[in-house]
Amino acid sequence: MVDRKDIGSWLTGPDTSGISKYPGERLGLPESGPGSIARAGRRIVAIMVDWGIALLISNLVFGGDSWANLAVFAAEQMLLVGTLGYSIGHRLVGIHVVRLGGAPAGPLAAVVRALLLCLVIPAVIFDPDHRGLHDKAMNTVLIRR
Repeated sequence: MVDRKDIGSWLTGPDTSGISKYPGERLGLPESGPGSIARAGRRIVAIMVDWGIALLISNLVFGGDSWANLAVFAAEQMLLVGTLGYSIGHRLVGIHVVRLGGAPAGPLAAVVRALLLCLVIPAVIFDPDHRGLHDKAMNTVLIRR
């Protein structure tokens, strides 16, 4: 026979035993400090800086064409993340892109991440570890320096 304690009650709420305490815990990353998951505030500031730089270059070189702005932004992401592991905005706020094992993201990951980031939707759909679909696709994570 099934007992009430076996199935619980709506008063007990959902089972939270499998939920991590902080973003990155399931990935083996620290809760705070260097190596921890970069939170939304840093990410938003970084992308605003990168978009602003792309807009400035686009206005100066291409007369403000919106597609040129997107292309400059994508090129910045591909080149800088692929070679250095961070964009200008990432560097300013103290975050960088690495593979889950800690290795550099590399050129292929940077290209795929940048293309998906330009589509916007993959970046705004994220998991409890604050990894967007663009990061999950390439097995990367944005962490604090």
